[in-house]
Amino acid sequence: MGKAIRIHWAGGPEKMRYEDLETAAPAEGEVQLRHTAIGLNYIDVYDRTGLYPMPFPGSLGREAAGVVTAVGRKVKDFRLGDRVTYVHTVPGSYCELRNLPASRLVKLPRGVSDEQAAALMLKGLTAEYLLRRTYRVQSGDWILVHAAVGGVGLILCQWAKALGAKVIGVVGSEAKAALAKKSGCKYVLVVGRDKIVESVRALTKGTGVKVVYDSVGKDTFMDSLDCLAPLGMMVTYGNASGPPPAISPLELSKRGSLFLTRPSLFAYIAQRADLDAAAKALFSALSSKKFKLHIGQRYALADAAQAHRDLEARKTTGSTVLIP
Repeated sequence: MGKAIRIHWAGGPEKMRYEDLETAAPAEGEVQLRHTAIGLNYIDVYDRTGLYPMPFPGSLGREAAGVVTAVGRKVKDFRLGDRVTYVHTVPGSYCELRNLPASRLVKLPRGVSDEQAAALMLKGLTAEYLLRRTYRVQSGDWILVHAAVGGVGLILCQWAKALGAKVIGVVGSEAKAALAKKSGCKYVLVVGRDKIVESVRALTKGTGVKVVYDSVGKDTFMDSLDCLAPLGMMVTYGNASGPPPAISPLELSKRGSLFLTRPSLFAYIAQRADLDAAAKALFSALSSKKFKLHIGQRYALADAAQAHRDLEARKTTGSTVLIP
């Protein structure tokens, strides 16, 4: 028996309940974990509100770190006491105990703490595929990153700078601009203060950027398209302000034969080999200091509803972890 955050119907943070949850022994091919740290992400909000449909009652959360407490039949690669981490397609990490397929777990290397791992897997692996596979950023590339001091944004901007990119970051307030500047952004634009398209065009001497990484969605989508250079790539990977509008393919053509993609982390790590390679690249980038992980907030698991309120109000910076 352990505690978990459960929701019985979609809605606001007030729908989240801190309840007892019975956890069975792990089935064949599964491993049971005692969570030590749990990651908070905007996808958890999408699950909670019903934007991404899920069965109820259920739990939230896609990533965590912990210690192996039991091993099911035919599991060969994990033992009791192993430190592991994961990101999973099925929500359910907001809990003390959880069973997971061994195929989704990654062993934690020395030097990476449980909190770092819990804050890194979804956001860090997202940054890895965005920078190295969706659009392979090259030295000298101009790139635009929305939500530059969010969980993904801070990793993305630092890592992109380490690759030699010239990063323009967009933030929601003056207070966040200084952090963005310290975190890899060559220039920082503030929503409401700066005209995004005009500023990007001026900074790039009229050429535009090679790629836009946009996790905001509806409020920024069309401006993001207008910031791109011909043959540039629009990467829309989140909906913090709501889903982007439907557009005609001609909108891409008339702006210079643009590319548009809506990628998903889980497609990029669906194969075990891809998960292992991405995790290895992520932990290597962390250890070689291509980026520093900024954990801006910690909440008790029991206070997950308040964590959601603060996330949606854009009061958070960097990554947030829940502690069971």
